[in-house]
Formats: sequence, C-alpha cells, structure tokens
Amino acid sequence: MSVTYKTNFGSLSHYDKGRVEIIDDDVKHYAFSNCFEVASRSKPYEKVVTAMNQIYVLETIRAEGDSPWYTCAHDEFALCMDGEVDVHLIQLDASQHVADVDKNGAIRLDGEPKGRKMGWMRLKRGHQGMLPKNTAYQYRAAQPAVVVQQTCKGDLSLERWADICQAA
Repeated sequence: MSVTYKTNFGSLSHYDKGRVEIIDDDVKHYAFSNCFEVASRSKPYEKVVTAMNQIYVLETIRAEGDSPWYTCAHDEFALCMDGEVDVHLIQLDASQHVADVDKNGAIRLDGEPKGRKMGWMRLKRGHQGMLPKNTAYQYRAAQPAVVVQQTCKGDLSLERWADICQAA
C-alpha cells in the first residue's frame, strides 16, 4: 500500500491558514502561526514574534521598499520565505557599536551608518543570510517579500499572540 503526499509551498499571495490538530488535548495549550498570514497583516519591517524559546525568537518581517538601518550586539540570521530581498551590510565604526553587549535584539540606527561597506546579498525563497554582530544592515525589496529572522527578543520585537495564534 503506497501513500502519496503532496507538498504545497505557501507564499505571501497564496497560503493556507495553518492549524494545530489535537488528538486528545486542548488547543489552547499550543501556539501556531503562519508567517505568510502574519506578513500579510503587518506593516513593512515590523518584527512580529512568531516563535519563542526563552530569549530566542523567530520574527516574521514583511519586506517592502527600503527598511531603516539596524544593528545588533549578537549575530542574527535572515531566511527569505517568499519573494526576493537584498540585504546591504556596513561594518560599523567602533563608535557605532552597540554599547551594551547584553542588549538583545535589533536596534534601529538613526540615519546612515558610518563604516566600511561590506557589500550586499540577494536572498530569494529558501536562501538564508547571516547578519553579523556590530554590522549595520538594511533590507531592500522591490516587491513584497517575507523574511523570518532568528534573533533574541529585543525592544523592536512585537508580540501579538492574541492576533496570530489559533484560539480554538
């Protein structure tokens, strides 16, 4: 007896709402969110937390146009889930490094960062890029795209559990 499975890849323009299927438990004990649904409801470059494990989070980001410049005291990772996004990198001068190395999450920089241009990377669906600590980064997307960013929970991390999780 052969079982056939079909994989459906979601996108910002076409996705099925996810859900948790509980066999013998209460669905309120679980959280499930869909990065495409979250991005479809988000403003460009909001960092909406869609998964959390202690201080570590996955943030869903709707990439559209140019983002502000960000930096972080720790490495972050960006995974393009849909569309195409360019990530521009600048190695910050020491004067712009995050002063508090214990500060978690991304920090928005005011204006243009100061430092040496490192280049850029183009992330397409399924591509991942590293955002090194004390490096300024800016996302640029000509069309709406979806990025899932792995980082630590910080001041820019938005928790909207009541809006994004399955309730029943």
